[in-house]
Amino acid sequence: MQRAARSATRLLLLKPFVWRLLDVRVHGVDRLANSPDTFVVVGNHSSHLDAPLIFGALPGRMSKYLSTGAAADYFFTKWYTAAYTSLLFNAFPIERGSKSTSDDQKKSSRRGLAAALLSDGVPILLFAEGTRSRTGAMGAFKPGAAALAISRNVPIVPVALVGAYAAWPHHQNHLPKGRPPVHVVFGEPMFPVPGEIAHAFNERVRRKVIELHDTTARAYGMKTLAEYARTVAIEKSQARVEVDRTRAPHDDNTTKN
Repeated sequence: MQRAARSATRLLLLKPFVWRLLDVRVHGVDRLANSPDTFVVVGNHSSHLDAPLIFGALPGRMSKYLSTGAAADYFFTKWYTAAYTSLLFNAFPIERGSKSTSDDQKKSSRRGLAAALLSDGVPILLFAEGTRSRTGAMGAFKPGAAALAISRNVPIVPVALVGAYAAWPHHQNHLPKGRPPVHVVFGEPMFPVPGEIAHAFNERVRRKVIELHDTTARAYGMKTLAEYARTVAIEKSQARVEVDRTRAPHDDNTTKN
């Protein structure tokens, strides 16, 4: 009953709403034709639109049982956010270390949920950065998803979300306006190489997501992850220069004295 309600809500309400809100284009679905039923989806995380976009873009057979890892300290602290997230995205809580506000007993009970789901044949969606980007640049990937894929011998399906940050950046308090363009780009399922450690597999997946994102961004005249990263670097450099400039007179006076 719950699964039927979830599928109906996504199909009849969530996807039409998001697709009307944005100009969504999906690429690479043909690359998923031979994907097994159990897998880990990993993509860049830049907005609250990311999970709905991935669920809506995946073929029905792959999204039907997909379960999403969601931050325990953000989505599972209140019953109504937990209920909403669980209904729409079949979500399970993920602890984010020191950020979590849940007690030790809850933390202990939640550990291993992702591995247990994969063992039971349930595919999962994880955002390996651990949090939404505040700048549009992609953060480092945590190796947990890669370790899970290796331990359960399942592939990682890489996905890049292009334009999602521009459509709804972290600082924006309202829904996107004007149907901004967003691209969902799937890569071929990636299996760990025999003997490959989690950090190496994680890096391969991260590079593939960057490749999928930036190739599509360049093709459609949109901002690449490299450009977002350069903007961040320039802003940090300018901030350091400004700090040095404001300190300079005080340092000069100290030297003279």
